[in-house]
Parts: sequence; C-alpha cells; structure tokens
Amino acid sequence: MVKQKQKSDLNVVAIILAIVALLAIVGVICLAWFLAIANEKIEHLEKQNEELSAECDSEAPGRIDDWGDFVVKKPLIYLYPTEETEVSVKLGNADKLTSSYPKYDKGWNVVAQKDGSLVDKNTGRSLYGLYWEGANYPAKQNEEGFVVAGKDAASFLEEKLAQLGLTEREANEMIIYWLPQLEKNAYNYIRFDLNEVMDGYMPLNIAPKPDTVIRVSMVFKGLDAPMSVREQKLPKKERKGFTVVEWGGSEIK
Repeated sequence: MVKQKQKSDLNVVAIILAIVALLAIVGVICLAWFLAIANEKIEHLEKQNEELSAECDSEAPGRIDDWGDFVVKKPLIYLYPTEETEVSVKLGNADKLTSSYPKYDKGWNVVAQKDGSLVDKNTGRSLYGLYWEGANYPAKQNEEGFVVAGKDAASFLEEKLAQLGLTEREANEMIIYWLPQLEKNAYNYIRFDLNEVMDGYMPLNIAPKPDTVIRVSMVFKGLDAPMSVREQKLPKKERKGFTVVEWGGSEIK
C-alpha cells in the first residue's frame, strides 16, 4: 500500500514537472515571438523617423545642402592699364563657356586705356568690359557667408564690394544686375568666391601680366527665414598698377 502511494506521488511529481517544463517552453516561445515583434516595430519606427528627419531637413527653411553645380552669370572683366596697352585675355577652361561678348575665339585682343575703355582689335568696336558665362560652377555647401535681408541687399553690397576693391561704377553695375533677384527674397544666404576659387574654375591668362587682379563671384540662395552661418572674413583689396577686375555671381535654386 505504501509503495503504491509512493508510486502515485512520483507520478504526480512527474506530471507537475512535465507541466512546468511545457509552460517554460511555451514561455520561451512566447518571449521569442514578443521580442521578434518588438524588434520589427522598432526597426519600422526607426525607418519612419529617418524618413521624417530627411523630409524635415530638406524642407527646413534656410538649410544649406550640397547644392551642386550651376551657371556662373555675368562675369564682366575690366582692364585698367597704367597707359594705353594692347592686352590679350584668354580663359583657361573655355569649354565651359555658355555665352560671351565679344564672341570668344581662342581669346580676346583689345587696346585698353587707363580709364578702362577698350577697343576690340578684331572688330574695332568700343567696349567697357569683356563678358562671359560658364556652366558647371561648383556652388557647394559652405557654412561661411552672410545672411542678408532682401531690403538690406543694396547697402550690404555697397559696403562689401568697396572692401573687396571695386569702384563705385563697378559696384553699381553689379548691384543693378543682382539687386532685383536679392530684393525679392525675404532673406539671402550670400558668400563671395574670390581669386583662388575663380582661378580654379576659370583661370585668366592675361598679357601683359597685371599687377592687381580682383575677382569676385557672389553665390546666393533665397531664404524664407534667417539662418545661422559663420561670417565670412573678407580681405581689404587695394589696386596698384595694371589692375584687372571681374565680378559675377551664381544663384542657387
């Protein structure tokens, strides 16, 4: 009788242990399923967050991105020798030209006066500058520059162009060309690409060699709201001897 009771107790214990083991297995399976679902949800939420962040970044007012390559517009070259001089001007990457006046054909050859007036040796026409435009200008992201309200664009350019060495006449012509596009924007991101950048994009080969070369290309982008940028440090340019001046610009859209 005792042995039969012990055997019965052992059977009960075995059943209990089997149930516990089964519950443990079910628990492990449920836990694994829960973790898999949770991980899938987390991955989905992370993907949604990344997509939302990218969308917000691309639409954020005033964000500067890697804006790409654009046309550099209205570069105009002025020549100021110390006396009447025959001058040859050649562009180093003429294959990038989209327009020019006088028509560029392996170079320009002019007779230049001290006041900057020119005579085209090929046509005999009187000129005051040499004009060109070029494609694939490298308007890349740059955290340096200025943020200028559209209504303040004229006074801003007057100040900065004078610092960079342009005369009032040269600055006047540059401002007249670009001001309507700057004033239509609530704000503008502006920076100035100077000699080093312009020489890399479109080298100027001038003979006789000038004493002073001032190249200014304004890169700008219209903004709906102001943004924070590190102020660009601009040099104070002085004109000495035979001076060459060039201004132009590129709008990033």
